[in-house]
Formats: sequence, structure tokens, C-alpha cells
Amino acid sequence: MANTKSAAKRARQTLKRSLRNRSVVTRLRKMQKQVHSSQSAQPDQIRAVISAIDKAAKRGIIHCNAANRRKGRLNKAVVAASA
Repeated sequence: MANTKSAAKRARQTLKRSLRNRSVVTRLRKMQKQVHSSQSAQPDQIRAVISAIDKAAKRGIIHCNAANRRKGRLNKAVVAASA
């Protein structure tokens, strides 16, 4: 338990933010799995995943290098599937 009022408030804020961030990361993971598992991913579906990755990186939910890595792997898989 927190010793001060400010520490208690920070604990409450952290709890709310971690729940929100966890839902975003889960959504990203599901979207990426759908694109990777489908035989022919639609271009608009791929754009939606890349947009969601960029938004998560912009908000600081995932690191910007992790976002670039995910987008690179996604594009690589798309190119391999189309070839």
C-alpha cells in the first residue's frame, strides 16, 4: 500500500493505464495474427494493422523500434505471400 496520497494516486493511474494499454496490445496481436494466418491478406486489412501499430507507437504503448520491426515483418510476409 502507498504511504502518501500522491503515491496512491499514481498507483490508481498506473492501474488504469496498464489496463488500457493491455487492451491495445491484445488488439494489435489479434490483428497481426489475422493477417499472418490468412492466405491472401487484403491491402486495406494490412493498412489497418500498420495504422494501429503506428498509433500504439505514437502513444507510447509500444516502442517505436518495435513498431518498425512489426511493420517490416508484416510487409515481408505480405511480399512472400504474393510471390
